[in-house]
Order: sequence, then C-alpha cells, then structure tokens
Amino acid sequence: MKSRYPKVTIDNHETVAGALVYAIVSENMSEPAAKAAIKRFGDYFIDLNDLRVSRPEEIAELLGEDTPATREIATTLNRALRSVFDEYNEVSLEALKKICKRPAKQALEKIDGTSRFVVNYCMLMSLQGHAIPLTKKMIEYLKNNELVHANADEQEIEGFLTKQISAKDGYEFYALLRSESESPRIKLEIKTTHKIAAKTKKRKK
Repeated sequence: MKSRYPKVTIDNHETVAGALVYAIVSENMSEPAAKAAIKRFGDYFIDLNDLRVSRPEEIAELLGEDTPATREIATTLNRALRSVFDEYNEVSLEALKKICKRPAKQALEKIDGTSRFVVNYCMLMSLQGHAIPLTKKMIEYLKNNELVHANADEQEIEGFLTKQISAKDGYEFYALLRSESESPRIKLEIKTTHKIAAKTKKRKK
C-alpha cells in the first residue's frame, strides 16, 4: 500500500466537533466526496451551530444530492450536534481534551447518532487515542483478502488491529487501508471475482 499511496498526509481538524462532523459525513461516502461536502459546508454555514439548526434536506443537497442516503447522513448530523449542544450548551467538544481518554471516549459514545467508526475517528484524529476507525468498505476489503476472520464483527476486527498496529502508526494504517478499500481497482477486482465465481457455479450445475 505504501508503494501505491506514498504520500500520507494527516487531515487536521481544528476541533473535536469538526472531526465529529467529518466522521459522520465520511463514514458512508468516499473520502474525496466527503472532503468536497465539508468544503461546501464551510462556504455555506456560518458555523457548526448554524449546521445544527439547518433542515436535513438542506444539508442533504450540500452533500451532493438529496437521496435517502444523504438524508440519513443529514439527520444523523442534526441528532449528533443537537446532542452535543444539549450536553455542553454549545456545539463544542473541546472539554474532552482536558480529561482522560477513557471518559472522553465514553462521552463520545453517549452522543446521539455516533457509530463505532465516528467515535474511533474522533479518538484517533482529535484526542490522540489508539484507535483504528473502520468503514464498511474497509471491513469488506479485509475480509475479501482473508486478512481477518470471515465471521468477525467490527468490534473484533478493531480489537485485532489495535493489537497489531501501534498507536504511532494508527493514522497511516487507517489512511492507507481506506485509500485501498476505495480504489477503483479494488472494485474491478471484486466484480471480476464475482463473475468468475458465478461462471464456476454455473458449470458445476
């Protein structure tokens, strides 16, 4: 992976809440699409509080197009930012930087709408935690290449990877694996494999 993606640059998030928003957007979108959407957010919304009170359909359009998938992301953003505001009386999570990592992670888990990926992304990117965020595509890649057990769930895979990958290499591993899992080449390989499997099955019949 290093030979294919030699330049791994860290995405800097000025705030924990900013990392939260990016994680929610990028969990079910490709990184290029997510980064483009976040840029549109910055041009359109005054701040995260403005994003919090915006209508889901308005947010969905800024995500690229108004579809059930983008509407779900928009709704999740509303829920999460509203939850943050209700807890801290502002759309900010900077208070988490002043406490230990375990209670900080627990606080993130309590935010309405946060998934395991979102929590781990915030821990890795904003709170210097030892975490490996995993999207569905990343998990599929690991399983398709027999790098993890086929029946392992997200929590088991995450636990396995954090034992294998040191904290200092956490971001680089995440970035490389994500880039590889979203590569058009991988999609083509999977499609070809499925076609071969279908032909083999047909011949056996």
